[in-house]
Amino acid sequence: MMDRQVEVVAGNHVVVRVAGAVVVVAHREPGRVTAESAAVRVAEALAQQITAAAERAPDGPGRLVAREVTGWLMRDAARFGGRVDLGIVSPADSGAVAVFLHGAVTAVLVGERGTEYIRGVDAAFTVDRVIEPPAVALAVFADDDHGRIPPLPERGIGSLAAGVAPATGAIVWFEGERGRNRPRPNSGAHRRPEDLPESPYPAPTDQIPDARRGASAASADPDFERRLEATAKATTVLVKVRGFKCARAHPSDPRSAFCTVCGMPVDQTQPAAEVVRPPLGMLVLDDGATHLLASDVVIGREPENSDAAQRGLIPIKVDDSSGGMSRAHAEIRLVNWDVTVVDRGSTNGTRARRPGYHDWIRLQPNHPVVLAHGSELMLGNRVLRYEPAAPPPFA
Repeated sequence: MMDRQVEVVAGNHVVVRVAGAVVVVAHREPGRVTAESAAVRVAEALAQQITAAAERAPDGPGRLVAREVTGWLMRDAARFGGRVDLGIVSPADSGAVAVFLHGAVTAVLVGERGTEYIRGVDAAFTVDRVIEPPAVALAVFADDDHGRIPPLPERGIGSLAAGVAPATGAIVWFEGERGRNRPRPNSGAHRRPEDLPESPYPAPTDQIPDARRGASAASADPDFERRLEATAKATTVLVKVRGFKCARAHPSDPRSAFCTVCGMPVDQTQPAAEVVRPPLGMLVLDDGATHLLASDVVIGREPENSDAAQRGLIPIKVDDSSGGMSRAHAEIRLVNWDVTVVDRGSTNGTRARRPGYHDWIRLQPNHPVVLAHGSELMLGNRVLRYEPAAPPPFA
């Protein structure tokens, strides 16, 4: 991505290009964005995370960027006050591109088959995808107050090589040389302004597209859309549990001497109170992909149509060529402050390995087992590791 044209689209948000990555941070405060705005300070913090990740993984830091920024969101984002909406496009290994979204931001992928929209607000916490570069362009925009984004403009001559700029978003052009206007797929996002309808992007509706599917909502099955709607609504429910708060007011597991979110020491003498439970960690696949555990999930090679997904569990699709993984193989359930795994009676079983042990143990079907940080799960020929979302710096 270092040699690609990155064109900014005028607006009142923040765009940064650093270490080959493009960052968009929404400005949600009144007035024009300034050097003192929270969005600029967030962008500076993200630039530091990306620079460090690029030094550790110079051949493609995209997966590492997603992991580090997820930890930053859990640990430090609250310091900036208000909500944080951000999108990051960064180079990944083997020439791929990593797309990371949190909050009210939207990625637009323009390829030979048309245009795909990935909305950060449709995810339980973040969108974390590694994709092949689209044939034409990949844009990231901050959503407006109505959840809309501007139409993709015709390609211009401007290019942000490095640094920061006020903008509503940024476009990474993958098609041809800079400034070359080749014919692009016939899409509403590419028509001239005078040909556009009054509202080129409809207001959000009850039918919510899922960024994990990689398919447009226009061709979706209506029954599948209804299940996705139920899933999206389930992820927005705030789960309240009894817990402590650290000095930074983060909710924390009362059994832990350190904050679940930031790692600060927690006063164990305080009375337990009702708190909103934060995400309890993340699943890290053997290919580096991560999934934040903010709610119950069902894992398998085709979990989208399972009864668990219909009940509201988030489906996590994992590719497996061994033939040993069931369509809906296992569930991860969050119970108070514990993360448990349940084998769903899969044909080949689910195996677990405790941290520090060499042997795998086959789980009894339909019996939940509590996972400790560092535990590994084997489903088919794939291995997942359960880790804290943000490693405690003081532990």
